Amino acid sequence: MSQNNSYDNNNVFAKILRGELPCFKIYEDDYSLAFMDIMPQAKGHALVIPKFAAETLLEIPADMLAHTMTTVQKVMSAQKTTLGVEGVVLMQLNGKDAGQTVPHLHFHLIPEHLANLKGHSAEKGDMEQIKALAEQISQVL
Repeated sequence: MSQNNSYDNNNVFAKILRGELPCFKIYEDDYSLAFMDIMPQAKGHALVIPKFAAETLLEIPADMLAHTMTTVQKVMSAQKTTLGVEGVVLMQLNGKDAGQTVPHLHFHLIPEHLANLKGHSAEKGDMEQIKALAEQISQVL
């Protein structure tokens, strides 16, 4: 993983990328990783993170961002197919003041209408259900 000088290497997503913490992986390539959010705002809530050490959107090189967004598109398509939804909320927060809770650039893909979403990081989800959804979505990819 490439690094930005002010980046905190001990954040939870950096640890996931290094294999120090588990995740329910749904897709991975040389540039990005997609996995299920364990504090989902809706059924099928996934995260896509770059394998570049950037805290916000302003800190990632354009080529790395392009690779990450390609993964966002793939995962969103798989969510729509797997879950039978028409809409997927794409959310990305930059900095603590904007509500970012993990200091590593990440994209939320939430297959649901905005009016039905739970609060961000409000409660931990059912791990068995999240694992099963990860397997279903990854099979489409």
